[in-house]
Amino acid sequence: MPGTRKLGRPAAHRTAMLRAMVTFLLEKGRIETTVTRAKEVRSLAEKMITIAKEPTLANKRLVYAFVTKESVSKKLFDEIAPKYMDRKGGYCRIIKTGARRGDAAEMAIITLV
Repeated sequence: MPGTRKLGRPAAHRTAMLRAMVTFLLEKGRIETTVTRAKEVRSLAEKMITIAKEPTLANKRLVYAFVTKESVSKKLFDEIAPKYMDRKGGYCRIIKTGARRGDAAEMAIITLV
């Protein structure tokens, strides 16, 4: 279930961080972050893609309320979601890259498949 990890942040900060990370993932196609954050971002990003596969007005409002950039929302409905129409799930891939040098946090790259 998404949102069960606290990630060491207050609720508002955590929500803002995850919204920004999902937006950057959909915009760029890949981001590098810690493994726990990547797992949370994967869950939320896959939900956004699943919602965008059916472009109704209600679904567009759900995506526009979550994704922070309007251009990324448009890209999600026009380019990303149609690409995954025949796929039932698993739109993101997490690749572990090793420990971060400063604090030895486990790092990962999350990409769209």
